[in-house]
Amino acid sequence: MTGRYLHLVRHGEAAGGVLTGNGRRQATAVGKRLAALPITALHHGPLPRAVQTARLIAAELPGVPVHESEACGDYIPPVGDRAALPQVFRDHLAEVTEAEYTEGEALARAALQAHARPADTETHELIVTHAFTVGWFVRDALDAPEPRWLGLNAVNCGLTTILYRHGRPPALVAFNEVSHL
Repeated sequence: MTGRYLHLVRHGEAAGGVLTGNGRRQATAVGKRLAALPITALHHGPLPRAVQTARLIAAELPGVPVHESEACGDYIPPVGDRAALPQVFRDHLAEVTEAEYTEGEALARAALQAHARPADTETHELIVTHAFTVGWFVRDALDAPEPRWLGLNAVNCGLTTILYRHGRPPALVAFNEVSHL
């Protein structure tokens, strides 16, 4: 089917900001799973756990170009009216500064601008990122209100796939698919 398949993977299990042994095994497993697809590019965020996960996945995808991107990183996507959020989410975000909200909104919108669009030919792109960013893409694909990314929890090295086609709304093909683990 013609369109852009955007595959999103949350980084592997980490402790202290770096992958654990289990996180490395998870990353290698998802890489082997993705090797069956014609991945055209791998994008990843700049934090060590995403970089390490991307490197392990890329080892299973020879020849696929790898790109580091702030927009594929870890940030707070838009939440709308913070006062209207459920208390549990307000508590979770209590330490977020205005600067972090502003930067997160810009990065989240840049990520969608760069990746959440149809293609004229069938393409498969991969983003290795963080839970909030996976949730942001899924929220957008479902045309849900901005704060709904908060209720989505991407598992470590779970595979989420969104299909973007001309003239159709995005299709959530898979969310948190983990049969490779």
